[in-house]
Amino acid sequence: MEKTLLNDLTADLPDGVRLQRAATAIRQAFACDAVGLLMLDAADTLHLVAAAGLAHEALGRRFVVAQHPRFATILSRREPTWFDPESVLPDPYDGLLDDRKGSPLPVHDCMGMTLYRQDRPWGIMTLDALATGAFDEAARARLMQLGLILQAAVRVTELERENRQLRQLGSSQQGLERIGEATEILGHSEAIQSLLHELDLVADSDLPILLLGETGVGKDLFARRLHRHSRRSEQPMIQVNCAALPESLAESELFGHVKGAFSGATSDRPGRFEAAQGGTLFLDEVGELPLSLQAKLLRVLQNGEIQRLGTDQVIKTDVRIIAATNRDLKANTQAGLFRTDLYHRLSVYPIPIPPLRERDRDVLILAGHFLEFSRARLGLRGVRLSYEAERALRRYPWPGNVRELEHVISRAALKMLSRGASRDQVLTIGPELLDLDIDPPEPSADERSRVSTVDPVPPSSPPIETIPALRDSVEICQRRAIGEALAATRGNWAQAARALGLDPSNLHKLARRLGMKHEPGSLP
Repeated sequence: MEKTLLNDLTADLPDGVRLQRAATAIRQAFACDAVGLLMLDAADTLHLVAAAGLAHEALGRRFVVAQHPRFATILSRREPTWFDPESVLPDPYDGLLDDRKGSPLPVHDCMGMTLYRQDRPWGIMTLDALATGAFDEAARARLMQLGLILQAAVRVTELERENRQLRQLGSSQQGLERIGEATEILGHSEAIQSLLHELDLVADSDLPILLLGETGVGKDLFARRLHRHSRRSEQPMIQVNCAALPESLAESELFGHVKGAFSGATSDRPGRFEAAQGGTLFLDEVGELPLSLQAKLLRVLQNGEIQRLGTDQVIKTDVRIIAATNRDLKANTQAGLFRTDLYHRLSVYPIPIPPLRERDRDVLILAGHFLEFSRARLGLRGVRLSYEAERALRRYPWPGNVRELEHVISRAALKMLSRGASRDQVLTIGPELLDLDIDPPEPSADERSRVSTVDPVPPSSPPIETIPALRDSVEICQRRAIGEALAATRGNWAQAARALGLDPSNLHKLARRLGMKHEPGSLP
């Protein structure tokens, strides 16, 4: 495994691939169930940059160190940290291990280590196993050795990223970011990665940008990324919601006014153009501007000059314009609702933003982000999605996009509490709590064929008096399943509980109720 990591140090690999390969290799080397590499940002928040064995939604989570004592403990030490399975410290990964059974697994062996870059904490590596006793003293000693190779992998990955950015920016130091630094835009899909690459290339050009996309796709986040990666990043970015501008005050808001310009103007006041001087002016929902103001905005864009309301004095402006709309501006120009000349001024470089339904598994990453936010806000031990809920999220078309997803997740978490769920448990959100209007999937040809050949009425039905009560049938099935699990695990109740997807304490209670406690091989 060490050879694989060392070979990757000299290989030319894309961003994140080296770290992902490292996480996969470490998971195989330690024969554990999950490995995570989490980077620490300036806000003392950890987020996964590579993972193996964790649920897909975990990639969108942001872990505030102050809220997670296990992560804080790992960061406080240079040597590997092992947590006793009986530790009272809550585990941030409860319910997030990709167990493929759809139930949270709160009991597992945990080990972690701080990774450093230039003697400063870069982040941490975590290892988790579902079976207790997986990490002994030898495992901790080996992790200490591998930590040095991982730190080298982190440094090489960051250097390669910085070199690429320097080539793009013409040796400028502006805009350099640490690998994996949170940019508020979450997603690994090809659609979003291609878009981010295009944004980073055009950001430094100073061209006017027109962001096109449905409501709720996060156009303001993409505008902020454009500003952050531009040569104006040290100057202000001013946002104007054109849809919220009253027509009577819109001119004053954009261009400012002088004292006495209108009733209530008791002093001079600069407008948004002056506030954005040297930086970026973001015109959100630009398609909502009234035609009278469109003509004045066009004159400013043509001449680079503004006049405050109530004076003839000209003020030179130096701003970069980024506009956004969820309307079809080209169709609006043909309908006479938007000026054609202004449209061409704003759309020098149009950028369509893909809707959430075209971003594949990004919906799960974003759902994980909102789940962690809800967990912290509501004071929950943990909250996760069932596999049925994940499938429902991926099938839904999301007309409201990311904003709608945020509301759906927040509402589902609140519903669980309102129905009596305990904050001290790992809560699992099922599809019924999401309230998504999803059409059932069309059956395949084979399924339709099987259904058509099944006789809806059995040829010979048993006498009604011989049919057992439903509760008795359920208990028979439960006894048989528990007995088979205990037989397969040679009477190990903890392993049987994991195989059945149950908490060990719940299995003991169920067995006592069924009258089979301490009968490992018993069958009904």
